[in-house]
Amino acid sequence: MMEHHILHIKNLEICLRTGEQILHNVDLAVRPGEILGIIGESGAGKSMIGSAIADTLPNGLRISGGSIDFDGLTLTDMNRKTRRDLLGRDIGFIPQEPMTALNPTLTIGQQIGRHLARVGFGTARKRQERAIELFTEVGLDRPLDLLKSYPHQLSGGMLQRVLIAMAFASNPRLVIADEPTTALDVTSQRKVVELIARMRGAHNTSMLFITHDLQLAADICDDVAVLYAGRVVERGDAREIIKEPKHPYSRCLNLAMPNLSGPMTRLRTLPKSMPSAIERTVMKGCEFAPRCPIADEVCITISPLPHTVSPGHWSACHRPEQTALIAPPPLMTGRAAAELGDKFVLRASALGKTYRQRDWLGRVQQVEALRGLNFEVREREFVGIVGESGSGKSTLTKLIVGLEDVTDGALEVVGLDRSTTPRDRFFDQVQLVFQDPQSALNPRRRIGSLVTQGLECRHNAPSSEERNNLARDLLAKVMLPPDAIGRFPDQLSGGQKQRVNIARALCSNPRLLIADEIVSGLDVSVQAQILELLRGLRDDASFSLLLISHDLAVVRHICDRALVMCKGEIVEQGPVDEVFDNPQHPYTKELVVAAKGNPQA
Repeated sequence: MMEHHILHIKNLEICLRTGEQILHNVDLAVRPGEILGIIGESGAGKSMIGSAIADTLPNGLRISGGSIDFDGLTLTDMNRKTRRDLLGRDIGFIPQEPMTALNPTLTIGQQIGRHLARVGFGTARKRQERAIELFTEVGLDRPLDLLKSYPHQLSGGMLQRVLIAMAFASNPRLVIADEPTTALDVTSQRKVVELIARMRGAHNTSMLFITHDLQLAADICDDVAVLYAGRVVERGDAREIIKEPKHPYSRCLNLAMPNLSGPMTRLRTLPKSMPSAIERTVMKGCEFAPRCPIADEVCITISPLPHTVSPGHWSACHRPEQTALIAPPPLMTGRAAAELGDKFVLRASALGKTYRQRDWLGRVQQVEALRGLNFEVREREFVGIVGESGSGKSTLTKLIVGLEDVTDGALEVVGLDRSTTPRDRFFDQVQLVFQDPQSALNPRRRIGSLVTQGLECRHNAPSSEERNNLARDLLAKVMLPPDAIGRFPDQLSGGQKQRVNIARALCSNPRLLIADEIVSGLDVSVQAQILELLRGLRDDASFSLLLISHDLAVVRHICDRALVMCKGEIVEQGPVDEVFDNPQHPYTKELVVAAKGNPQA
């Protein structure tokens, strides 16, 4: 008897109008109640699979071969109306970008109400009851207040949970989740993992889980398909592939992940970049061969066929048994305390921030966002701030850079009182690297101009030639090729754009660099490049780093100390190894347990 599949993608081919292939011969099957993970770096084609199912392929791309079957129905043969009736009701979607997926002009209640009406909740009362039920399931507090809120009034993690609630609103048989936990902290991520497990148990929901987080894939997925350059290069049990991969690419991804315990090693960074669709058309061998540490002449000249390495586990590699020969990077040595400066670039004493808000009756309320913060950052010290969404990390950042005023206590930045010193005194000495590398760069400016943009407003602005020379030096420092100076942002990858942002921040020789979730949206291999770049910069750095992140392993990898924030307070601080290896506060213990993996896995 033939096995029943909720989703069966057969030999799917997606190509450009000019003929170059984006996806090649992709064959995936998802059984009822199964969670299949798709992992790989940016440009591998992960999101393209979801777009093909939803019939939302970008202009210029088309399905040139194969088929997509859903529960016995061929989606690729349906007319648009019939297919749309399935989408949102029987097939749910969790998009990747929570900040852009919701309409900023409508309240959360209006948007989820429209979605619930479309999937069959007829009365306004039923829609509100279902919305409150869903928000409670995904861990959102005060659901009635959230229904009246606009997207800009919610954090990125809260918006992501709203989208997850909408995806499960109609109890769909299949959910396509495209990086659904990228914006979430570790505790919220664990709640989402538990929610998905409950939904699968209650409704036998299947899921196509697209992610760059290998540990998350091991925790939540049954099987994993590793995608590279538009091809599936390995497929099998999730935990087996993460722990004992049989393809060099999977092995390199594994070695690119920072760890939260055990010896500290450098991260493996892949040389060069994934071949483009045009480059693939002339390649005879394995697409990964130019970056593979164990490739030989056979790999370059002959394309490998899938090899079964164990029941249910195959690898498209000529010698999968040699994958284990790829050695991990060397151990790291920490920075000695003597190398840190004696002065402080940042010092907070009983720091607090209070907002005045009006409730629906017009009454003024005092809302404490930060309370009694006491901490210091020394010269050349790298300090990480961790905590879940709403803990006050972003508010603290706004106080440091001067976007908000201090209401209680004292904040000293680069030796100056933030409350009494004009903001322009801090511009050169404090720089901020933003989370989203795409939106932080003006698409109409060339990279050389963007890197030295901060010098334009100076009275003694350098000449064009001097700025070009400085731009080349800065690009070399962040390991970008010299010809990048004349490109536009859209001609760079996500990781390269983030390097441009770091180069621009270093242009004014700042004493304090603030990095706000700068690797949270990047895939594993690109994240490794950025983290190793920061480690390299710190060897001769004259600046201090304040790294805001929800990823404890990232903070452990590059920071000297960690501050743990919860509900506007610092509940624990100290050297990273002491804080994460032997946490003392119950909240820190909860974070560490959540970061080490789903206990139900």
